[in-house]
Amino acid sequence: MPEDRPPHPPFTLETARQKVQAAEDAWNTRDPHRVALAYTPDSRWRNRDTFLTGREEIVAFLTAKWEREQEYALRKSLWSFDGNRIAVRFQYEWHDADGQWWRSYGNELWEFDERGLMRRREASINDVAIDASERRIHGPRPVAEAGVDIPLA
Repeated sequence: MPEDRPPHPPFTLETARQKVQAAEDAWNTRDPHRVALAYTPDSRWRNRDTFLTGREEIVAFLTAKWEREQEYALRKSLWSFDGNRIAVRFQYEWHDADGQWWRSYGNELWEFDERGLMRRREASINDVAIDASERRIHGPRPVAEAGVDIPLA
């Protein structure tokens, strides 16, 4: 049976929002194998200056990422959508091995196949050092905050 990951394109406002929330929820598990299942087996990525192809490379990349980016917590917001493409902006917070906290700001462009699997992901990300007292993302999004947009800065 072929893999299937609803909702499927073409996206509506409602289904695009569902796709974004599902991605946020999955990434907040910090489980590379679970996250990789949302992508086609030959998915192509650009993450900052790193280029990946396929689930095995995605799993290896995410495993190293979450070893380095400790206590990672993410928020995503829908920016735009059309047909089988979605654009999101996101922020996540994490600390390094020395205890320095960071807020990472970024944008992603996603393209999906007809089964709802992401076949292309392009991410541009910038990191800003923050004090622990400046944190505003503490774990996965509470249900009461579903659909709440993330601030610009």
